[in-house]
Amino acid sequence: MEKKRIAILGAGESGVGAAILARKQGFDVFVSDFGAIADRYKNTLDELGVTYEEKQHTAEEILVAVEVIKSPGIPDTAPIIVALKKKNIPVISEIEFAKRYTSAKTICITGSNGKTTTTMLTYHILKKAGLNVGLAGNIGHSFAAQVATENFDWYVLEISSFMLDDMFEFRADIAVLLNITPDHLDRYDYKMSNYAASKMRVAQNQTQAQYFIYCADDEETLKALKTTTINATMYPFSIRKKVEKGAYLEGNTIHININQEEQLTMSISELALQGKHNTYNSMASGIVARVLDIRNETIREGMGDIKNIEHRLEFVAKISGVDYINDSKATNVNSTWYALESVPAKVVLILGGVDKGNDYDMLRSLVKSKVKAIVCLGKDTKRIHDAFEDDVEVIVNTFSMHEAVQLSYHLAKKGDTVLLSPACASFDLFKNYEDRGNQFKAAVKEL
Repeated sequence: MEKKRIAILGAGESGVGAAILARKQGFDVFVSDFGAIADRYKNTLDELGVTYEEKQHTAEEILVAVEVIKSPGIPDTAPIIVALKKKNIPVISEIEFAKRYTSAKTICITGSNGKTTTTMLTYHILKKAGLNVGLAGNIGHSFAAQVATENFDWYVLEISSFMLDDMFEFRADIAVLLNITPDHLDRYDYKMSNYAASKMRVAQNQTQAQYFIYCADDEETLKALKTTTINATMYPFSIRKKVEKGAYLEGNTIHININQEEQLTMSISELALQGKHNTYNSMASGIVARVLDIRNETIREGMGDIKNIEHRLEFVAKISGVDYINDSKATNVNSTWYALESVPAKVVLILGGVDKGNDYDMLRSLVKSKVKAIVCLGKDTKRIHDAFEDDVEVIVNTFSMHEAVQLSYHLAKKGDTVLLSPACASFDLFKNYEDRGNQFKAAVKEL
């Protein structure tokens, strides 16, 4: 009997993970990447005995597949995807594919900002509580590879809108939506409603037996909820108002209450992750933990001793009284807004990179009140100059991280903060945001 062909587009972490699982399930697997494939992934594919190609997509090999698993980074407008849709060949995400082959329960965390932090915090608390739990999605090792090789009871998955777009039958046991703010609008016809609808897919297929946790202070989420039917049990979290079931902030105390008998209270001063945005992230993780009946003591411990994530508001050094903070993971305007909001005034802000159609308007009032200088980093900085030339006295251009840090050092005085929070993707000068953050840290250490 001839094996069914699965074609996998993209040979990064998720694509190669999907190949491992598809091979284990007895499919004929063909992997195709339009770019170059990293050597370590080639080695894995060679060991699997999987046929692959790089720097091209051979239609004859791909259009004979019964199903195609695509990397989240490939847009629907790519010619190969258009050809697949024309032939009605299903195109799905690695997450959708992997879920078919595991009975593990899933906690799916999405949102424009705070996904990684909330995913790590939730995973940290669950591990502390002794649950047999895996970490996957946009973070760590591929979900499909873990389904093929591990035996977890639970997975905490960081899920992007691009992944959700290719998930159809998938059902999250616990879905978390942190917020919806403009990001990646180039992939959604520049319509906020399309992007919001994509985020709401995290709750698709849920029944009353599942849970949907969301931010009651987020305008776009509330707007999207009006046009979306949610069947799951809903738990909101808010720092502005008291909620009957869910989580809220009263004074400096977080209250988490999903059943009247046992309420969890905790002072925000005890949280390891400080700042308003992290209060939201901690509330979301806390509700997940209470839904799973984890002891209050364990939740408090987990929220109190987690280490901050690299490249996300990461403190690097204090030099001559100036704090240097690496927020390279801020690849959109809203992330930079969060960063500016959480640091004290007098900021030298390193901004710029590949602009995804950014609207800098939302930063204006924070920039006016807190930023003394903007150091532009990147090849195209015209829109940053246009946006802020009336609000900041100093805006300068640089073309390397070393130059940006040296200039920031001369602009900053004792008590100031130098903040790398670019609001843009990193691909013009760096491999990725990690490379950008690591170069920043290296340049700071040279000061």
